[in-house]
Amino acid sequence: MFFNQIKFLFRDAVFHVVSHMSPYLVDPDKDFTRRRKLPPETLISFLVSQGASSTGNELDDFFDFSPDAPSLSALNQQRNKIKPQALEEVFRRFDASLSSLEAHPAYRLLAADGSSFSFFSAPRWTPDEYFVSQGHSAKGFYSLHLNALYDLDTHTYKDALIQPVHSKDEFRAFCTMVDRLETPDGVSDIFIDDRGYCSYNNMAHVLEKKQFFLFRSKDVNVRGMAGHLPVPKEGDFDLCLDIVIRRSHSRKVNASGYYVTFFGAASAFDFVPYGSLDTYTIPVRVVRFPLDDGSYECIMTNLPVDQFPTQAIKRLYFSRWGIETSFRKLKYTIGLSSFHSYKVEFVKQEIWAKLIAYNLTETIVSHTVIKTGKDTKHSYKVNFTAAAHICRVFFRLHSRKDPAGVMALISRKLIPVRDERSFPRLQTAHFRRPRYFLYRAA
Repeated sequence: MFFNQIKFLFRDAVFHVVSHMSPYLVDPDKDFTRRRKLPPETLISFLVSQGASSTGNELDDFFDFSPDAPSLSALNQQRNKIKPQALEEVFRRFDASLSSLEAHPAYRLLAADGSSFSFFSAPRWTPDEYFVSQGHSAKGFYSLHLNALYDLDTHTYKDALIQPVHSKDEFRAFCTMVDRLETPDGVSDIFIDDRGYCSYNNMAHVLEKKQFFLFRSKDVNVRGMAGHLPVPKEGDFDLCLDIVIRRSHSRKVNASGYYVTFFGAASAFDFVPYGSLDTYTIPVRVVRFPLDDGSYECIMTNLPVDQFPTQAIKRLYFSRWGIETSFRKLKYTIGLSSFHSYKVEFVKQEIWAKLIAYNLTETIVSHTVIKTGKDTKHSYKVNFTAAAHICRVFFRLHSRKDPAGVMALISRKLIPVRDERSFPRLQTAHFRRPRYFLYRAA
């Protein structure tokens, strides 16, 4: 059965990491040398299945309210022994296993985005590069930035990178994730991103991987990348041009192309060092199309015109919204808005654990068979919130739940699909005070 297979893949990823645990231990010579109530595999399983209740309640629930369950102090001591990289490696191995089961289309749609997460801590637990004092709290708070790469077809996260809030760099994070991404044979990746990722350096990293980019740019009438290009300033159009990047003003530079631009020392471009006489050519297609409200959207891409006309480009960019909804599920359904610790290393453990839980849930949801009557008013989909709660219990390594019964239960948790609904996006940022469920600092 498919669902047993998914649990087996998760179990296999966990035990592979546990069997090669030394690089992920704070002190390999001492940590986990004795068998305790919370060995590494049980600890990882607990973190992945942890909900938004208090830590004590989560422990009681995980161990079926046994009087022999480990204490909160024991939990914190065990968490102190492992690095966040242990959870990260479980995430990567499990994702690689899932990819081997997927039927890959000709094009894989990937979206990148970032989100900041706030938590309370103290200087003795968290470096100053995570500290923020912007008037939201009298004593300030701490924050980190999660950069993620999301598959818009399978609805799973393919990669992630965590940065301190004061050194966050979404451009650099994007390049790192693109460089280390493995593309299946016979598949082409299309990176679909908002205007916050539109840069020549990002385009070049995608081109070096021989893949495709589709970036939203500022409009041609606004000071930005498209505004500097020799393109019309009104109406819709679909134009192709070569952008030649030079890093030196020397006359020895042989720069010829439709548009030549100079990058100074402060401008990031990884493939031509500053002062070099070399150049780099980026073939770009600039697409401008009208929206329903009368405004225009401008897209920078290298997708071929014959396979992707303007309407296809429009549909592809609008599909990027899937990563926005995934962050909402990750925060408020999976529970990443409520951390159970003060230590930044513990917070990173929980982030990787929640990414695993999200991929587990979305994989099960996408393969759930929905049966409805012929005369129903709406089409239906699985209630993700209910499915996440069920999967949290089902994927515990010690769980003996019948997978057939679990899936039958999930297939009954349905909500109607109402794609026609739309709401205006809030333009103001609202600070949400972090919540904690601790009896002590950890």
